[in-house]
Amino acid sequence: MSTKHSNAALTTITRDINKMDGEVGNVYETVAILGKRANQISVAIKEELTAKLEEFALLGENLEEVYENREQIEVSKHYERMPKPAALAIEELEEGKLYFRRPEVIAPAPVLKP
Repeated sequence: MSTKHSNAALTTITRDINKMDGEVGNVYETVAILGKRANQISVAIKEELTAKLEEFALLGENLEEVYENREQIEVSKHYERMPKPAALAIEELEEGKLYFRRPEVIAPAPVLKP
């Protein structure tokens, strides 16, 4: 997951649900897919942020020795200004970049009588 800027909305906007469920065909399934993708994006962003903030961690740091680090604050602010994971997931769906698959329905095995 890259933190590059995207076209995702930074604020809440109204969306036409008929356009959103066109590819999937079901509103509820679309919402479930978007929710799962938003969770994946959120985890990736959190891991990326944690890795960047670990660079600023000091060995032997305690509560009395905490000080402001301007670079660390700028990194945190950058992540706060990013579009929310749900907006990124919706953007991926609208641009056709979202891949999903449906698990095949498995028919129950026939019961053999002795």
